[in-house]
Amino acid sequence: MQTAQGDIAVIGLAVMGQNLILNMNDHGFTVVAYNRTTAKVDEFLAHEAKGTKIIGARSVQEMVSLLKRPRRVMLMVKAGAAVDEFIEQLLPHLEPGDIVIDGGNSLFDDTARRVKYLESKGLHYIGTGVSGGEEGARFGPSIMPGGSAAAWPHVKPIFQAIAAKVDDGSPCCDWVGEGGAGHYVKMVHNGIEYGDMQLICEAYQLMSEGLGMTPDEMSAVFAEWNQDELDSYLVEITRDILAKKDEQDGAPLVDKILDTAGQKGTGKWTVISSADLGIPITLMAEAVYSRCVSAMKSLRVEAAKVFGGASRRIENAERAAFVADIRRALYASKIISYAQGYMLMAAAAEQNGWKLNYGGIALMWRGGCIIRSAFLGNIKDAFDQNPQLQNLLLAPFFERAIKQSEASWRRVVATAVQQGIPVPAFSSALAFFDGFRSARLPANLLQAQRDYFGAHTYERVDRPRGEFFHTNWTGSGGRTASSTYSV
Repeated sequence: MQTAQGDIAVIGLAVMGQNLILNMNDHGFTVVAYNRTTAKVDEFLAHEAKGTKIIGARSVQEMVSLLKRPRRVMLMVKAGAAVDEFIEQLLPHLEPGDIVIDGGNSLFDDTARRVKYLESKGLHYIGTGVSGGEEGARFGPSIMPGGSAAAWPHVKPIFQAIAAKVDDGSPCCDWVGEGGAGHYVKMVHNGIEYGDMQLICEAYQLMSEGLGMTPDEMSAVFAEWNQDELDSYLVEITRDILAKKDEQDGAPLVDKILDTAGQKGTGKWTVISSADLGIPITLMAEAVYSRCVSAMKSLRVEAAKVFGGASRRIENAERAAFVADIRRALYASKIISYAQGYMLMAAAAEQNGWKLNYGGIALMWRGGCIIRSAFLGNIKDAFDQNPQLQNLLLAPFFERAIKQSEASWRRVVATAVQQGIPVPAFSSALAFFDGFRSARLPANLLQAQRDYFGAHTYERVDRPRGEFFHTNWTGSGGRTASSTYSV
């Protein structure tokens, strides 16, 4: 049997797993590669890993035997049952102090359960978000580890070496927290990603259908935007996508792609968690549901025949001025998206006892990941200046940005509504902002309605908070009120 020489093993040789292994190899670590279908191991060693010091294993037992202690095994397999199955396969071969790492998009509750399970057996478990897609995995992803804190010193040198780096060399990877904290932060990252993508798509539709701009013209706009405060990976790739031509006829490729969007579930998980915690991530929710609406393609085609409608073209618009308005609306809405995401993380941290470093999270997202952008540096600065910041919208930088963008934001949403161009993310972001900055909302009437039909009680503006009252609205009701509770 070979001498134990592997620094870490990676199970799962799909694209992400292979690229992470190659990244680790580039940084001087000896990696043991294993896949359930062992033919993939041989294929990987013969091609992508040829000429490296990557070691192949043909069984779980052999893989574990090749690892230095404490053994570090990273799972890059499909979230769900496959993770639990591999854990059970690993357990007979591991010893106390060994570390299992899940680098997939697992639900944070599953990660918290697995942390407790493995710790009960004397092992350590890390659930880590990995963002950046194929390129990020290969050359530097954003890595968000959480779980068994005792395991962090043993994986920190590897993770921080392979992670993306910001301008000063800081790695886009640090310890997030215990339990499912790492996967929770990655889940919120993905929810924000949904929101960013939907906002960009709405800007695209406003320019395409509203202003009649060509893909080449829009590509030039996104190229310009990528030089200012909207500088980001998603704006950059949108520039490239709009410039891409179909190889067969040279027409814009984007116009030939069917308008139905898929999703893998992390956005949905974010919305479900927000509902459980009572946090209004309205923009992300609209982004998730917009994908659902897009999937109703055949029904939408039928509805278009029934309802028709006027042209969506924005008449008499001064193109350059309206494009500038769209840019500011996109920026303001993006601020709302991140503010909502940070609200959600704060609520989850309070519920789970996590001590999240919010500026550090912005740093982790600053490079390598899908939502990486210059904008995240402003978020880190805001939390560095005020670690107790309650909401991003209250940071001076973002307060000024919203005020400077507000008029444009309203013009864009109003124009889109008048022309029948759907902008659910832009408009929900604006509605949230208007609600957030309202000292008084009509919830007083809502509470009266609840008390009228269900005796749910209400508080009064002229009495201290926490005192509840019930009115016999009809004269025929009783004096007994329902107990108060919050969901």
